[in-house]
Amino acid sequence: MLIFAVNYHMKGKIIKSTGSWYQVMEFGTDKIFEARIRGKFKLIKTRLTNPLAVGDFVEFQLEQDDVAWITKIEQRTNYLIRKSVNLSKEAHIIASNIDLACFIFTLKHPETSLGFLDRFLACCEAYNIKPLILFNKIDVLNEEEIELVKDIEFLYQEIGYDTLEISSYSRLNFDQLQDLLKDRTSVFFGHSGCGKSTLVNALQPGLNLKTSEISDSHLKGKHTTTFAQMHFWDFGGNVIDTPGVREFAMIDIEKEEVQHYFPEIFKKREECKFHNCLHINEPKCAVLDSLETGEIQYSRYANYIKLMEEAEEAAQK
Repeated sequence: MLIFAVNYHMKGKIIKSTGSWYQVMEFGTDKIFEARIRGKFKLIKTRLTNPLAVGDFVEFQLEQDDVAWITKIEQRTNYLIRKSVNLSKEAHIIASNIDLACFIFTLKHPETSLGFLDRFLACCEAYNIKPLILFNKIDVLNEEEIELVKDIEFLYQEIGYDTLEISSYSRLNFDQLQDLLKDRTSVFFGHSGCGKSTLVNALQPGLNLKTSEISDSHLKGKHTTTFAQMHFWDFGGNVIDTPGVREFAMIDIEKEEVQHYFPEIFKKREECKFHNCLHINEPKCAVLDSLETGEIQYSRYANYIKLMEEAEEAAQK
């Protein structure tokens, strides 16, 4: 009786990406394989710099020396992207198939801009990802700064976003945070130095991700994570650790669509005189009226206008 070796397709998810090599965890066994992609992936016409990302579900085949070759990517439920440093492409996928995207906001060391936060939230709205705003390093703030954080927190809670004040050192609200992360695929975002790696280490003792101190001269963080990788919580679920993101991106978005990703603006549009109102200088615009009354914040509106201008510029390229 002859027995033939069958090189069958296996299924798994990408848990690490260095750009040219990947790590794939097989479903069912949790065995991890070093993997590469077939040339056909590189030929896919796309405005993205990377064909695969951590969180992707894939099919793969094993060849000699247990090297896996990724042959197929499953349809993504969602993904987040950042602006690419490669000028020949539009954007780079940060992570995919995300259940919860956590934005780590720090009032100082380093200072997080509301523009960066609003861009992140708009991307979550555009790509159907649930966001959570984590106000980190609360323990280093004075009373006046804590009040400012609470004002910002209230602003975003009123819009409808979930928030939580945390500290990796005092473990403030860690029980609540673990409940939110449990059995989910989450991802942490924020400026370099905001405390992503420190937070992951505090939630999963023994992981020992590399961390770095804030630069005293510029009060900015140094990049300590150089590639995306998935880590697993003992309490259930996992987190995708990513390099510091300088700017999120939305591609293939029309300027008329941008208002859909600012919930308080989208809600008010029904009260505008014109159904196609862009809320710039149109008469009887409910959004502009809400700016005057304070129902919509100027900081949010300014970032909405900025994203509309970027979408228009991208359309003209």
